[in-house]
Amino acid sequence: MTRIALVVEDARWEELRLAPLGQSVLDAVVARLKVPDGFEVSLLGCDDAQITELNRAFRGKAQPTNVLSWSAFDLTPLTQGEVPGTPPAPDDFEDSLGDIAVAYETCTREAGEQSKSFEAHITHLILHGALHLLGYDHETEADAALMENLEREILAQLGVADPYLEQRPA
Repeated sequence: MTRIALVVEDARWEELRLAPLGQSVLDAVVARLKVPDGFEVSLLGCDDAQITELNRAFRGKAQPTNVLSWSAFDLTPLTQGEVPGTPPAPDDFEDSLGDIAVAYETCTREAGEQSKSFEAHITHLILHGALHLLGYDHETEADAALMENLEREILAQLGVADPYLEQRPA
């Protein structure tokens, strides 16, 4: 089983029960992509100030973002639009798949702007971050299509609506 190691730096995350939500997302990703058992993913629930600092330090962007991720492996495929590799089985020395951080204020604002429940939006963002840990990205149209289709499939299994559907006025 792959497990979540939760770090909560902003108490507002406590209401959401971030660990069980993250675990359900991770379980779905691991099952769908056949990731070897035994990994750990660190999930940080923080605020915009902290994610801004992380975004500045690791991406050179001094602004808040909704989710950041840091993979323990480079699984990026050599050819655009191809499925990334699979991480090696964890061993006694290294069992981290990587880290994901989500920012409370940005996620709350986005969920409201997109007329989504906060839980559905966070589910999507944790999934998005988990796929980045496994080598998926959206740098090209082909890679974005591959990642988005996988997100749609896994979110549907989790009972979450397609986040990429155009928002239509009522």
